[in-house]
Amino acid sequence: MHLHRLQVLGTTLALSLAACATTPATTPASQTLPGAPVAPRVDTLTEIHGRTLVDPYAWLRDRDNPDTIAYLEAENAYAASAMAHTAELQETLYQELLSRIDETDLSVPVKRGDYFYYSRTEEGKDYPTSCRKLATMDADEEIILDQNALAQGHDYFAVGAFEVSDDQRLLAYSIDTRGNERYALYVVDLHSDEILAGPIENTSSVAWANDNKTLFYTTLDHANRPSKVFRHTLGQDPAQDSELHHERDEAFYAYVSRSRSGDFIMMTLWSNASGESRFLPADAPEEDFQILAPRAPGVEYRVAHHGDHFLIVTNEDAINFKLMRAPTTNVARDHWEELLPHRPDVMLRAVHAFKDWWIFEERAEGSPRLRALELATGLDHVIEMPEPVYSLRFAENPSFDTATIRFNYSSLITPQSVFDYDLQARQTELKKESAVHHYDRTNYVSQRIYAPSSDGVQVPISIVHKKGIALDSSHPLLLLGYGSYGMNYDPYFSASRVALLERGVIFAIAHIRGGGELGRPWYLDGKLERKQNTFDDFIAASEHLIARGYTSANRLAINGGSAGGLLMGAVLNQRPDLFQAAIADVPFVDVVNTMLDASLPLTVVEYAEWGNPNDPQAFETIYAYSPYDNVRAQDYPDLLVTAGLNDPRVHYWEPAKWVAKLRATRTDTNLTLLQTNMGAGHGGASGRYGWYRETAFTYAFILDRLGVTEPAAEPTAPLSPQAQP
Repeated sequence: MHLHRLQVLGTTLALSLAACATTPATTPASQTLPGAPVAPRVDTLTEIHGRTLVDPYAWLRDRDNPDTIAYLEAENAYAASAMAHTAELQETLYQELLSRIDETDLSVPVKRGDYFYYSRTEEGKDYPTSCRKLATMDADEEIILDQNALAQGHDYFAVGAFEVSDDQRLLAYSIDTRGNERYALYVVDLHSDEILAGPIENTSSVAWANDNKTLFYTTLDHANRPSKVFRHTLGQDPAQDSELHHERDEAFYAYVSRSRSGDFIMMTLWSNASGESRFLPADAPEEDFQILAPRAPGVEYRVAHHGDHFLIVTNEDAINFKLMRAPTTNVARDHWEELLPHRPDVMLRAVHAFKDWWIFEERAEGSPRLRALELATGLDHVIEMPEPVYSLRFAENPSFDTATIRFNYSSLITPQSVFDYDLQARQTELKKESAVHHYDRTNYVSQRIYAPSSDGVQVPISIVHKKGIALDSSHPLLLLGYGSYGMNYDPYFSASRVALLERGVIFAIAHIRGGGELGRPWYLDGKLERKQNTFDDFIAASEHLIARGYTSANRLAINGGSAGGLLMGAVLNQRPDLFQAAIADVPFVDVVNTMLDASLPLTVVEYAEWGNPNDPQAFETIYAYSPYDNVRAQDYPDLLVTAGLNDPRVHYWEPAKWVAKLRATRTDTNLTLLQTNMGAGHGGASGRYGWYRETAFTYAFILDRLGVTEPAAEPTAPLSPQAQP
């Protein structure tokens, strides 16, 4: 089906700040607050599948048009004006957020070769400094990357790749100074501080060969897709680097990495519903990559290396994945053997191979877990966690020959913690728990409840609140959700969130379908033609929290970002009566138009997640929930929307168009605010102090809109008591 676009002419696009502050005669005054920006309407028509789609704000896509920038700046000014009465609260919150952390801090060192690597932060500085010490932490410090120095003169700064060569002499690192996720790659000699290569522009992943001079890297195409793999030899002009692979299928991304064993360079070609891995010996970087298993529709697999075999976690005939093994000398499919069969009640996410142990990342009963297998004995055990509801992440663990592994842990009440686990003794050692000042976890309780969705499915909800509260519907509550890509939204700790908890706000996460919390079927039941389940689950969670007396509709705020912003837009259209306020961060809300534009980053690869709207059936499914296309004349809650001008994932115009349409259509006088970071991308401010400012603004919006006027309780503890495994 071909689509045709026609822009309706004759509408003046001239826009000034004065015009932004004027309500057009065609818009009822009740729909627009005095002084709110008004985007001119210039209808763009799209003919597809017998429908005519009318997009009145497509002109906002042109960032080179000064009217576009003027409109975004007017929205920023209006948001600041509308929140001016909370200025004192914002400053109080900002100081409170800073007071709970150690601004000068040190990470837990990681041993690589002869060095201990770590990062440290200093009060007043936005970014960490990467350091190392030789042999012992008592040795002299060597600064290997001072991010604060590199960030000088830039409004935005982020480090991407950070890979040290085997001989510990060379560092390959990449930086982004715009927020568009196009990284410039450099190689520095850590002994002389000499830059040996770079900048190599528009890079993504990086991997060193074992000769300490050959570097593999990927580059981005026009749509920000890692599509090419190159090999660079130090001393060579990067313009002469060998192109090893060009991934021409726009549904696939290319990545390079090195196996934990150090024996192989891996090239991973990945899409949302398929994959392919290739390999070459890290000791022979001039060789060609070999294909482990050709890609096949719907078949995903991930690879680790151990000894004479590749370990392959695959979903082939195994919806929750299984473990296979193939000889490195003959990876033909008929040489594969099954080591761990499919289990309907446990999802196998990954296997981490060490010399004498395999560590399985799994999900069971809605929670992550680690299971250790001792190869010599064949005995395995699940590593016990200190709480029943928690968040868990396998840490870097660069050493192959070790019997101690590291993982990161937190819960809704336990701060971010780093644990070392002795696999042989089965003992856990807390290496560090992040300091949280003026917080006493014993004042709070965390639990998991279940809400029946529209089809009877039980949806988990993780909750944290002060102990001893009465379920009398009087409490303000902030509910988060995501529900896409099979990503897990596990209950995690946030030191910033304490500012809300101390003011009596209940915090909850709805683990809705489309996420991966309950295994791969939970994900599949919330994507493509079943996407409405995601929204039904979130609505059901909201209704359940109200019915159970945790909160009421006029005290309930919701928050989601990116695809979680799509969730916000959909549920606001479908059940606006359930919520008092909503925060949509960089929301993916213009789903139909974005998915019809194959030139945009992510669109083609996203067909497997949302569907291709050029197909009539997929179009009808997407059109039924697309937030921008379903804005209607009804009352909506107070709304705060954020965007990043340089965002390559959700382009700024999606939230901008949505806000413009909402303000022109809604039938109430509640707030509609758009806050665009004019120098950042998908993640907002890159510096931590800017991030805390943005968080204070969001928290002030939540508290103000929910009518929370009581100050935070007086500090009850200087530091949070440490968790015990």
